[in-house]
Amino acid sequence: MKTIAWKLAVIVVLAIALLQAEPVLGQGKTPAPQGVPGAPAMPDPYKMNMLIRTTLIALSQANLTGNYTLLRDLGSPSFQATNSAARLTEAFADLRQRRLDFSPILFFNPKLAREPSIDEAGRLRLRGFIETRPEQINFDMLFEMIGGDWRLFGLAVQMQPAPSPTAATDQKNAPAPKEKAATKTASPAKK
Repeated sequence: MKTIAWKLAVIVVLAIALLQAEPVLGQGKTPAPQGVPGAPAMPDPYKMNMLIRTTLIALSQANLTGNYTLLRDLGSPSFQATNSAARLTEAFADLRQRRLDFSPILFFNPKLAREPSIDEAGRLRLRGFIETRPEQINFDMLFEMIGGDWRLFGLAVQMQPAPSPTAATDQKNAPAPKEKAATKTASPAKK
């Protein structure tokens, strides 16, 4: 039963910087890393909050309607090239079958489990959770700067039973759980 629950819990559209291979970027060039002239600046907390909320709401609406076109269109060109609406429909089948409505997240503040970071390719990574009950929404999101806007590059969502209030306090000091990830990105060329 736990294995089935885990399979239902983990949804991965694209590798979220957990892979050894570098995904292809949408505009054919690699952005400068943070600290290098031309690198995207870290967005303010309000912008990060909105990125998390709008991504989860778009996923929720796609799951409730079975139409993943908008979620795909909100993504970066790399995300769009890798994920057709049909591919997203397949990737989120288990979550869709649970008929979870994420709209209550509008009343909860996302909490980051790790400091937001911009990787050497200029992608923003946001990892955290939303304390909903009876299940907590864990997320791992990756965005890339396209035309001055942060656009979705990768997404993982996991539902897990919400910790008890005392466990939530202890969770802040506990190491992050290991994540399982799958990807549909192209394999690196063999040497």
